[in-house]
Amino acid sequence: MKRALVFVLTLALCLTAWVGLAETKVSFFTGKIETIDLLNEIIEDFNATNPGIVVEQEYQNDASSIIKVKFASGEVPDVMTTYEQEFVDQGKYLDLSGMKEWWDRLIPSMWENCTDLKTGMQYRVCTNMTMAGFFYNKEIFAELGLTPAVTWEEFVVNLSTIKEKKPDVTPWFIFGKEAWHLGHLIEFIPHGYLKQTLGALECKKAMLVNDSAKLNLGAADGCMAVFAQNLLDLQAKGLINEDVLTATSDNCVQAFVTGKAAMFSNGMWALSGILEANPDMADKLGFAPYPAYMPGTKPVVLSAEDSGYAISATSKNINVAKAFLSYLFSAENQKKYSEALGSPSAFTDVNAAWAPEAFAEEVKATLGNAVNIGFTNEKPAGFSGDDAGRMVQDLLAGTYNAAGFAQAYERAWNEGF
Repeated sequence: MKRALVFVLTLALCLTAWVGLAETKVSFFTGKIETIDLLNEIIEDFNATNPGIVVEQEYQNDASSIIKVKFASGEVPDVMTTYEQEFVDQGKYLDLSGMKEWWDRLIPSMWENCTDLKTGMQYRVCTNMTMAGFFYNKEIFAELGLTPAVTWEEFVVNLSTIKEKKPDVTPWFIFGKEAWHLGHLIEFIPHGYLKQTLGALECKKAMLVNDSAKLNLGAADGCMAVFAQNLLDLQAKGLINEDVLTATSDNCVQAFVTGKAAMFSNGMWALSGILEANPDMADKLGFAPYPAYMPGTKPVVLSAEDSGYAISATSKNINVAKAFLSYLFSAENQKKYSEALGSPSAFTDVNAAWAPEAFAEEVKATLGNAVNIGFTNEKPAGFSGDDAGRMVQDLLAGTYNAAGFAQAYERAWNEGF
């Protein structure tokens, strides 16, 4: 009788678990447009091999702003690629430090990049490394006898030469309709200056506590004002595209692969789109750092973690979310992901041909000849990269002069805290 009762109770528990599993939906939120199709394929495979579990991907172009609304409304996704220090401080992300099966496979430097400076814990895991700088057309540069610039003065000379010798070619194409892209220019150029001069760790600390004296964001002769003036000067000289405020990333890729643009700023996540649009670009692709634009500095290049994933601390599906990420992180899926994205894997057991060999060698050389910087994860959650990008849109639309932009940027930064 007791055995029968135990069996019935066990069966009931199993059926209850199965029913619960049948109704399990996991929301996955991302702002990474380049990976939507591939991730949908991986998600479909995961769903097919796990009956009763449905992972659903949601993409938003303005993800860093929309995630604030989701947190505020309580409609928080289970898994997300958005990550902000303030949300870490507020306990919104699940502590992933115990996921040994992930961390044991990760390159040590990438584990360090995923470690929260304040707590020493890991609240996200990255799957890739990425680099960002200037993609340039080696064929155009060779024809005009140009070499990638080390200083801003050399950079302007290169752009001016391209405009003069090839008037039908845009020297530097900026797809300014997409705020995140303009936010990245701030991320890599003026923030890159701060990381170089203060040092990576000291810069993180200064940003975390908003040390105004060290950051000096609003100074009339500071890194933000000089950056703004440089952009305005290039715009006035016609060295960037006239449609900068309406141009999209697709416009940029098409202009570049057809020889109508000589260079553009982006990260390795753009590589697959370039080669898909025109495979012949494999032999024409060059990669260069951001030139030094402040006195006494060196060129910089982004070398950082990419494709980071976090789980909501309030998720009701934590175990299923972990299972999905473990599936995504498998060596087979990560090889496909790395090669599709055009970005080296952060996992030691993934061997991926992520880029044409000559281009990969040039990227490696660029990393060796420039100051390597990371992403700014310590910026205030109330002032996202998209918010910064919208300020650059206003700058290019004539709302600010350089000094006014720097002051407005510092004000928005401070209010973001």
